[in-house]
This record gives sequence, structure tokens and C-alpha cells, in this order.
Amino acid sequence: MEQLIRPAFGQGCVTELMPALLGSGGDVLPSRYGSGPRVLLILDGLGWEQLQQHRDIMPTVAAFEGDRITTVAPSTTAAALPSITTSLSPGEHGLIGYRIVIDDDVFNCLRWGTKSRPDSRATVPPSMLQPYEPFLGTPLPLVTKAEFRTSGFTDAHLRGGRLVGYRTPAVLVHEVGRLIRQGEEAIYAYYDGVDKVAHEYGLGSEYRAELAFADRLVADLLEAIPSGTSLMISADHGQVDCSDGLVDIHPDVLARTELLSGEARFRWLHASNGADGDLLAAAREHHGHLAWVHSVEEMLDEHWFGRAVSAEVRSRLGDVALLAFEDTGFDDPDDTGPLRLIGRHGSLTAAEMYVPCVVATA
Repeated sequence: MEQLIRPAFGQGCVTELMPALLGSGGDVLPSRYGSGPRVLLILDGLGWEQLQQHRDIMPTVAAFEGDRITTVAPSTTAAALPSITTSLSPGEHGLIGYRIVIDDDVFNCLRWGTKSRPDSRATVPPSMLQPYEPFLGTPLPLVTKAEFRTSGFTDAHLRGGRLVGYRTPAVLVHEVGRLIRQGEEAIYAYYDGVDKVAHEYGLGSEYRAELAFADRLVADLLEAIPSGTSLMISADHGQVDCSDGLVDIHPDVLARTELLSGEARFRWLHASNGADGDLLAAAREHHGHLAWVHSVEEMLDEHWFGRAVSAEVRSRLGDVALLAFEDTGFDDPDDTGPLRLIGRHGSLTAAEMYVPCVVATA
């Protein structure tokens, strides 16, 4: 069985990236910025294990100095990016998963809506769901995709920054170089290509082609930024190839379940009234060979989501979670999108939890 990897809050976690970028970090991270300007590039979906397995495809990033750190739980973008930008655990900032329960309805944090109300920005203000100021209150320049500018999730985890949008990777490189030459001391940049390709194609030839492209992107960045500028690479999570599809949740488990939330590899079961214990037992009996099965109380006691989880944030979670350790996930007919996902994440395997924290100076 896989080893379950919990977030290493305060000991090498993505929550320490922003203090490092802003020059207030300690000695927790395995890599350090130099004394000049600093850039943090998040390569969405690039796990440490995938980087190590493909060092020949990513020679530029492989030559950076540093090591691995952990992401947060769940190992998913909706929880991890706010943890990077706010330096808080999901239990603190409140975006505690991809699909969470708000007012008895399942709310999609990335799409910022529910099934009945796809655009919920008016009824669920981003500053209400995630009330903390990102970037330690510093109005950083943020080089990210222009199409994200108006999304609720962007407002929740990037508000207060100065968004510099790009529509092609070449413009990402150009804008980072321009901002440093204009005197910016710290920049946050984000690229989502690795994650998108993994989701759609899995970890095969298309994925390897994307890794090679991302490595060239990093090489171009190193050429574009002035001498003495440090570039740190990290990520929000890794990936698992789940090409065989999803597992149906057993009828005995569903009979004790009122609602499903989360995502395939970290599926929350919301118990019918009074059925918490029976639900946990049934889930372990029928799915324990594929997944770690834990009650929410167990996870909170072990601080999976950080030490501070308010009652309000607790209400956004389920009662029992199925965390796949095999290369699969658990189906929810309401958890659908435009693509059949092949590469997935969310659970606490090493492939999903460990991400790079590596740096090089131009």
C-alpha cells in the first residue's frame, strides 16, 4: 500500500512559498532566493515525482537547486493556490477543496458556482468565502492568464495583486522580463499547461511533450530576466494517471449517504442523519482495498487541513472521505465537466503531495 503523505505545515509546505518570495521566509524551504529580484513560477500540476522521472525531458528545471516540499490536503488547485497566495492552510483560508458544501448545496470553487447557479459571485462573494488578504498584503504583480481576470476564484486567491494578463506563454515570458527591468522586486507567475495536458491525455506522450515545452518556457524565462534575478519553480500538486476510469461507490455506502462532494480521488461522503458510524464501516468494507477511508474527525484531529478549522469551514466538509491510493477515483454523476479526465489528483499519495521547490539565478 502507498504511504499516506500529510501536509508538512511549517516544515516545508507550499504555505511557505510566499514569505520566501517577499523576503520574510525562514530556513524551512529546501531552496533560497538570491539577493536580487525574485520570481515565483507555479507550474500547475508538476509533481516532484513526475519531475524526477522525466529529468531528461526537463534538463533546465532538473538543474535547479532544491528539493521537494508538500502541498496541502486535498492536493487540488482550489485548495493549494489559495494556500500559496495567503500562506494559510485550507482550514484557515476556507477554500478547503474543489467542491465544498455551502448552504446545503455543492459549490465548485474553481467555477465559482453550483449546479443550479453556475455564476454565484453575487450570492457567494469571494471575500466572504476566503476573507484573508493574499500576498501578505503586498500588491504584487501577478502574471497569469488573461481569461482568469474576472473569475470568482481569481478574486478569492489573487485579489489585491496587480494582474498582468497573458494569452500565450511567450507573453508570460515577455511580461515577467519587462516587469523586472522596470524595477519590480518580486513577481508571482502561473502557468497551467502541464495540468491541463495531464487531465486530458494522462501521463503519456502528450504529457511528455508538454513537460519539454514547460522546460523551454523556464529556459526562456531565465534568458529574459536580468542577471541576478532568482527564479523559483514550484507547483500546487502532482498527478496520477487514472486511465481505467472511475469506480462506482458501492450501493451499501450510497444507502447511508445523503450527498457527495469533493473530487474523484478525495471523495467526500455526507452521511444521512445518524449514519456516520455505519457509513464509515461500510466505506471501509467496500472500498478499503482501493482507498484510505477516514472520518472527518480523524482528519481534523490529525490536523490534515491545518490546526485552525473553524465551525464554518468544518461545515464545508463531508463526514467520511475516500482517498484513493490506487490509480483510480470514485464516481459522482454530478461531478462532471467538458472532458473525461485521465490525469487526476486530490489524494495524499506521494505522486500527488510532493511538489518541487527549486531555484536558479539568471
